[in-house]
Amino acid sequence: MSHVSEVIHGHVASHIFEDDGQFPNNPNLPALVYKGALHLHPGDESQAIVERFKLNNWTNSWKDGIFDYHHYHSNTHEVLGVFCGMADIELGGKEGVCVEIVRGDVVIIPAGVAHKCLKSSDDFLCIGAYPDGSSYDLLKGEPAEHERALANISQVPIPSTDPIFGEEGPLFEYWKK
Repeated sequence: MSHVSEVIHGHVASHIFEDDGQFPNNPNLPALVYKGALHLHPGDESQAIVERFKLNNWTNSWKDGIFDYHHYHSNTHEVLGVFCGMADIELGGKEGVCVEIVRGDVVIIPAGVAHKCLKSSDDFLCIGAYPDGSSYDLLKGEPAEHERALANISQVPIPSTDPIFGEEGPLFEYWKK
């Protein structure tokens, strides 16, 4: 059975993004990048990350790459855990930041924050999940969706657990209720 043998409180980077007119982003909750948060053994399978997320009640998971266009979810937060390869992702829209993610890195994306894959290695694979198994919408920054998205984002609660560290994770240091 696959397992994540060790979970490390590695370096945490936080990025907060204001509404840029196209993407609402989230002026209250920063996107978080946990560098090296998962220590995966060479024999582990991607299911190890699914199980870590599930243990902390982040479910409705998927395994794939990241869309190569800006998009966001207005009705839920999202976590991405990198199983293999590397990718450069852009957070916050066209004026946001570029972050390189590699095996073991975790990205927590608050509701409303635009994200896009700029480039990735051929073997890039990440696992995504949502707090409490939430269903997610897929919005692309169209003008007609903006007002409704802002209303949705304001209703998304702070999760009860950090997707990696459970009830005591760094998520709660950065996302205050």
